[in-house]
Amino acid sequence: MGFLAPWFLVGAAAVAVPLYLHLLRRHTTTPQPFSSLMFFEQRTQSSIRHRRLRYLLLLALRLALLLLLVLAFADPFINRPVASASSGKLLLLVIDNSFSMRAGSRLADAKRDATSVLASRPPSERAQVMALGSQLQVLTQPTQDSVGLSSAVNSVQPSDTRGSFGELARALHSMAESANEPIELHLFSDMQKSNMPANFQDMVLPPNVSLVLHPVATKAMPNWAVESVNAPGQVWDPKKARVEAVIAGYNTPAAMRTVSLVVNGKVAATRMVSVPASGRATVEFDSLNVPYGFSRCEVRIDSADSLPGDDSSLFAVERSDPGRVLFLHESADSRSPLYFEAALSSAAESAFTMESVPVAQASNVMLSKYAFVVLSDVSSLPSVLENNLASYVRNGGSVLVAAGTATGRLPRVPVFGANILQARYYSNQEDHFLNVGDADPAHPSVQKADRWSGVKFYYAVRVDDSGSRVVARLTDQTPILLDKSIGEGRVLLLASGLDNVTNDFPLHPNFVPFVEQTAFYLSGTERRSGSRLVDSFLQLRTSKEQAVSVEVIDPGGRRPLSLKEATTAQSYQLTSSGFYQLRLANGRQDVVGVNADRRESDLDVIPPDVLALWSGNTSKESVASSADQPATEKNKPFGLWWYVMLLVLLAAVAESWVASRYLGTRREEL
Repeated sequence: MGFLAPWFLVGAAAVAVPLYLHLLRRHTTTPQPFSSLMFFEQRTQSSIRHRRLRYLLLLALRLALLLLLVLAFADPFINRPVASASSGKLLLLVIDNSFSMRAGSRLADAKRDATSVLASRPPSERAQVMALGSQLQVLTQPTQDSVGLSSAVNSVQPSDTRGSFGELARALHSMAESANEPIELHLFSDMQKSNMPANFQDMVLPPNVSLVLHPVATKAMPNWAVESVNAPGQVWDPKKARVEAVIAGYNTPAAMRTVSLVVNGKVAATRMVSVPASGRATVEFDSLNVPYGFSRCEVRIDSADSLPGDDSSLFAVERSDPGRVLFLHESADSRSPLYFEAALSSAAESAFTMESVPVAQASNVMLSKYAFVVLSDVSSLPSVLENNLASYVRNGGSVLVAAGTATGRLPRVPVFGANILQARYYSNQEDHFLNVGDADPAHPSVQKADRWSGVKFYYAVRVDDSGSRVVARLTDQTPILLDKSIGEGRVLLLASGLDNVTNDFPLHPNFVPFVEQTAFYLSGTERRSGSRLVDSFLQLRTSKEQAVSVEVIDPGGRRPLSLKEATTAQSYQLTSSGFYQLRLANGRQDVVGVNADRRESDLDVIPPDVLALWSGNTSKESVASSADQPATEKNKPFGLWWYVMLLVLLAAVAESWVASRYLGTRREEL
C-alpha cells in the first residue's frame, strides 16, 4: 500500500483538537440551600476529577473522522496485478487485406492460416478477428464462439487500400490501454516493405502485446504497373490535349510492354514502350479525342504478372466549349486587350476565348453569355451598360476592373462602387516605382503568382476599401488588389492598369498565372482532377452549395449516402477503385476515376532481420510463458480514495447520532 500525496498525513496532528476540547469541560454543580457554613472546614477542591475524559465513544468517532479525512487526502492506493482481473490471454487475429494481397493466392493463404490458428486454440480461450488496410477494421468482439470467428475470417475480402503497420501499432496502443489481459497478436500478411512507416518506432507494439508473424510471401515478386497518368480533367480542344503515362517495373527484367489509351471502353491509341529492368518508361499520347460531356478513360498495359489490378490507371475527362470572356476598353487602348488575351490563351489551355469590344459599342451586348467581364481603364460608362453590368453582378456574374489613369479621374470606380480618394504617381519618387509589400497567399489571384514579386508599379489609385477584402498592398500600404462581393456575384479591382504604362505587370512572368487563376476564380470554375487515390476525400459541395442535396454513385452503382448525409456531408471518402459519379440538385455533375496507391505495387518484402526485431523473436512457447509471468511485473495502482470517503461519511453520521444522544441526556439532567 502507498500514498499518492503522503504530505497530507501531517494533518493527523489535528487529532489533538478533540482531545483538548474534551478535557476543557467546565465543572458545574447545582447549588443546595444550607443554614450555615461556619462548622465546615475550608479546603481546596482538586480539579483532577474534572479533567478526566468523558463520552469516550463520541471522542473515538471524532478522532476516527479526522484520521479518515487525513487518509483520504493522502490518496492511498494498492498495487494490483493487471492480469489478475482476467485469466488467460486474448488471441487477436489480424488479416491483411490491402491491395497487394490481391497478388496470386496471398489472401486465400492468409485466411487458411488464420483458420488453422483458430482450430488449434483451447475452446475456453477468447479470440477476436480484425482486418488491416489503411485502418484496422474490427470484425468481431472478443468471444469464444468458434463458428462466429471462423465466419469472420472467411468474410474478409480484398480491398483497394494501402496497408499500414504504423496504423496497426497505433490502434493496438489504444486497445492495450483498456485491456486487462495480455494480447497474443497473430498477423497474417505479405509483410510488404512499403507498408512500413518512415520511423520504425511508430510500429513498436505495447508491452502487453506479443506478436506472432505469419508471412504469406517470403521474397519479392516481379510486377509491372501503370504508375501514374498525367491527363487533363477538362478538355476544350481535343487536338491540344496530351496524355502522359509512366510505366514502372518492380523487381522486373527489361521487357517491352504494350500501352493502350482506352476511351469509354474502346481502344483509342496504342504504343509500345521498353521498360528497363526494375525501371520506368514514359509514353505519351498526343491527342485525347473524347466526345462532349464526361468520358471514362484509362491507360492500360498488357497483363504479365500476378497483380493485374495495377495494370491500368483510370481517369475521367470532361469536354466542353471554352468559356467566353468580354473585354471592355477604351477605343484608344490597344495594349490592354493584347496583353490580357495573350496571357489568357497561353495559360488556360484554350479554356476561354476573349471578345474585345470598345466600351462605347457595348451597350447592347448580352452579358449573360460570358463567363466574366473585364473592364479595363474606362473613363466613362454609358448608363445603360453600367446598369446592365450592375444587374449582371447581382445575379451571379463577375467583373475584373482595372483602374488606370483614365479611371483615376472619376469620382468612383465603376461597378465596384468605391470612392476614389487619390491618384498616386510613383514615377516622381526616388525609385520611380513601388512593389507589392503584402499579399494574401490564399487568394487565387496571387496564390500561384509568387505574390507578384518584382512587379513595378508606377501609378495606382487609392480607393475607399471599406466593405471589401484587400488582397494585396503596395509598400506604402495602398491597396492594389481588392475583392468585393455584390449580390450573388463579385468584383475584383486592380488599382492600376493592364497596359504596360502604369506598371510592368503585363511583361512580368507573374502576369500569366495571375490571369489564369483570376479567370478560373471569376468564372466560378476550378481545374478539376479526373483522377484520385483510394482513401482520398471527394469534396461534395462548394461554399455556395451548402443547402444543395448531393448524390454519390460508387463504382458498384450503389448510393452510399443516406438522405441526411446527402444534405449535410461536406466530403466523401473514396474507399475503392473505379469511377465515382457526383450529381448535385443544381445540375452540376462530376466523374472521377479512383486508383489504388501505387506504393502497393512494389511487392518487395520486409527483410527477415527487421521482422525479427519487430516481433522480438517471439514464438508460441515464449508467448505462453510471458502470459504466466508474475503479476508483479505488470502491477497497476488501484486507488482507495472513494472507499475511505465512504468510511468518512459513515463516521460523520455515527458521530452526529452519538453526540445528539449525549447532549440530549445532559439537558435532561440539567
